[in-house]
Amino acid sequence: MKYNPPPLLSDDDIFLFNEGTHTRLYEHLGAQIRADGTHFSVWAPDAVAVSVVGDFNDWDGESHQMHPTDAGIWKIVAPEAQPGNTYKFRISTRDGGQLEKADPYAVTAEVAPKTASVVWDPSYEWGDGDWMSRRGNHNRHDGPMAIYEVHIGSWAKKSEVESYSYRELAPLLAKYVSDLGYTHIELMPITEHPYYPSWGYQVTGYFAPTSRFGTPQDFMYLVDTLHQEGVGVILDWVPSHFANDDFGLGLFDGTHLYEHADPRKGWHPDWDSNIFNYGRNEVRSFLLSSALHWLDRYHVDGLRVDGVASMLYLDYSRQEGQWIPNEYGGNENLEAISFIKQLNTACYRAHPDITMVAEESTAWGGVSRPVDAGGLGFGYKWDMGWMHDTLKYFREDPVHRRHHQDTLTFRMIYAWDENFVLSLSHDEVVHGKSSLVNKMPGDEWQQFANLRLLYGYMYAMPGKKLLFMGSELGQREEWGVDHDLDWWVLDYPNHAGTQQWTKALNEAYRGVPALHELDHEQRGFEWVDASDAAASVLSFLRKDRQGGSVLFAGNFTPVLRESYRIGVPSGGEWEVLLNSDWPGFWGTGAGPQGIVKAEEVAMHGRPFSVELDLPPLGCVFLKQG
Repeated sequence: MKYNPPPLLSDDDIFLFNEGTHTRLYEHLGAQIRADGTHFSVWAPDAVAVSVVGDFNDWDGESHQMHPTDAGIWKIVAPEAQPGNTYKFRISTRDGGQLEKADPYAVTAEVAPKTASVVWDPSYEWGDGDWMSRRGNHNRHDGPMAIYEVHIGSWAKKSEVESYSYRELAPLLAKYVSDLGYTHIELMPITEHPYYPSWGYQVTGYFAPTSRFGTPQDFMYLVDTLHQEGVGVILDWVPSHFANDDFGLGLFDGTHLYEHADPRKGWHPDWDSNIFNYGRNEVRSFLLSSALHWLDRYHVDGLRVDGVASMLYLDYSRQEGQWIPNEYGGNENLEAISFIKQLNTACYRAHPDITMVAEESTAWGGVSRPVDAGGLGFGYKWDMGWMHDTLKYFREDPVHRRHHQDTLTFRMIYAWDENFVLSLSHDEVVHGKSSLVNKMPGDEWQQFANLRLLYGYMYAMPGKKLLFMGSELGQREEWGVDHDLDWWVLDYPNHAGTQQWTKALNEAYRGVPALHELDHEQRGFEWVDASDAAASVLSFLRKDRQGGSVLFAGNFTPVLRESYRIGVPSGGEWEVLLNSDWPGFWGTGAGPQGIVKAEEVAMHGRPFSVELDLPPLGCVFLKQG
């Protein structure tokens, strides 16, 4: 489809830009291709002079000197500049210096380590109309959401040194994710970044998919292919900080244009990077336009906003004297809070059928509550507390778990405070933390049984699900960007069984309403018995709106619990949906299968009960007949 560009920057556009409410600056600033040539424009209000230099003018700063406007935006039309040409802005500063900066609004760039922007036509013929017309059904709070987190460059490689392009990866990834039953993928940042080991979190191009893996159209093809395979796409988006490379946004016109001037508010001590000045209106328009750009132009189905906690608190990772209180003396970053609310409002207003997800690690209230109800306006929040508590529990030797059962049960005290995503992300399998299976205690069989139990417990708990790539294989090696997943481990039954267990969990989670329909409502969950710490057994019910139930029972020790009786709400037949100890998952074959009949034997305050052999380090799911 030929790109139909809107009119160039009007007085109304400039007004909205200066007001901090423009959400589609990508249609106006940067390099816009028109019939009379390429229209270049850049915001550099403190510059003395600006010129556009590139391979179309032999990088001559004299030939294409730009013209200033009252809004601090410099402009020029360059008939010579064509799609594919590289360029930068040469900026003369008030102190007599000269800077060469990449275009903040560039839609693509040279392949790193080169740093120039590239003139590009973003036209694309989409084939995902069916998905787009009904994608709201895939993002509903009462629907299943099982997310597979992916790093594009290291999921699979063509060779030891060469990754697949977006276009080459598209059919492989789409089929794999669909076959395993995931509803969505979440891509670690694909926005342009010069330092590959930053995993994409040190961004220099907020409107450009990294050219390491192809063109903007190649990335569109990846999204399109996933959609046609029935898989949603969430992008990891990083408005919390940005890279400090010389060609990037920092000191853009010789002044602190995008970042806060005071390092106590403008410098991130953890990541050695710049923090946006959320109180500057033009910076708000820049970030809003970046977010809408991915939703509008690339058809992505949502954004996972990185580092929200670092945005909310002025004293985040800072010692006394290293931060400035707000006007009321508190540590809340009022400007960032206002921006986050504006961001979510703008994104949901433009695309009510998408989802916004917060990576927020504190007890801040109302992260996933509507803005008009006093919340931040996200659709979901990662449950970092669940992740930390659960992994801490699973690291315990089973002989000691009886003393730590409250580590698992504590989560249900706050489970309804937010719309949570239970995440086992990339952060848990890097930097010496070891892979998930290597965190598990015991011999090899016990480690893999523990891992299957962990995933079963995760899928039974209320909340949406996220699992990082490779975790479904039970691979032992930590993840790293320089090598792909250990696909060869699937030749071994313990790893192949883990993958099949993940697939079975996804199928049950998607197919049984009780496992997802009331993920965020207290009436969808009921403890059966959380008190049997001596046996390290937990049991609870998940419910749907029609009165159906699924019973989950987990045995967190390597001891077979024979003839273990659990109370249930009704008599009759209960179908064994899943048993993590089935041989196909590399289990021993212990525990129930087929149909279990509930007897009129009172237990756990209920008139009926089932008697089960609970498999060692295993869990079972029983569906009410």
